[in-house]
Amino acid sequence: MIKNNESPGDDEYDAEAGREIAWRARSVGLAALDMDDAELVHSWRSDPVAAHQIGMWPRSLTAVRERIERDIEDDDRDDFLICPVGGAPVGHVALTHQNIVDGTADVELLLAAEHRGHGHGRAALDALVDLAFGELPMYRLTAQTHTDNAPALAVLTKCGFTREGVRRAACFHRGRRHDLAVFSLLRPEWEELDRPRAWEA
Repeated sequence: MIKNNESPGDDEYDAEAGREIAWRARSVGLAALDMDDAELVHSWRSDPVAAHQIGMWPRSLTAVRERIERDIEDDDRDDFLICPVGGAPVGHVALTHQNIVDGTADVELLLAAEHRGHGHGRAALDALVDLAFGELPMYRLTAQTHTDNAPALAVLTKCGFTREGVRRAACFHRGRRHDLAVFSLLRPEWEELDRPRAWEA
C-alpha cells in the first residue's frame, strides 16, 4: 500500500478535487480509495453497461462498503480513484493479487459512464503500470475482460498489453457464458514503451 505520511505539497494535493494524490501522472492523479468513497463506487458499479462489460452484478451500498473495507485491509492490493487534474474522480483503478516474490499482479479498471471515451482510462492504466514497474518490483501484469468489450480491449492494447489468449466460457453473466480475453504486460515490454513515465509529469 502506498502511504504518504508527509504534509501534501502542491504536487500531492488536488485542492479543487479535495483529494490527496498518492501517484501523479500527466493528466490524472491516483488517490487512495477510502471508506467515504463507497457511494461513488456504488454508483459506478450500478451502471448496467459497466456491469455487463466487466461481468459483475448489482450490490447494495452496504455490501460495497464492506468490500471496500476488506480491500483497504488487504496488503496484496492497492485501490485508487482516478482524478483528472482539477476535477472530481471519474473512475477506479486497482493493482490486485500482488505477489512480490513472483513479481506478478492483476490490474482492474472501471470508469463512470459519463467519463468514458475521453482518454482517462488509458491515462490511469499507464499511471498504474508505471507504479507497478517503477516503484514496485513487478515483472508481469495481467488483465482480463469480456472478448466483446471493445473499449477495454482497445485501452489495453494502447497501453502495451499483449493478448495472450481466451479463457472460454469463464464468466457467467446475464444468463449466459462469456469468454474472457487474457492480456499481459512484462517489465521488458514496459521498458520499451515510447511514452513519458508518470514521474516525468
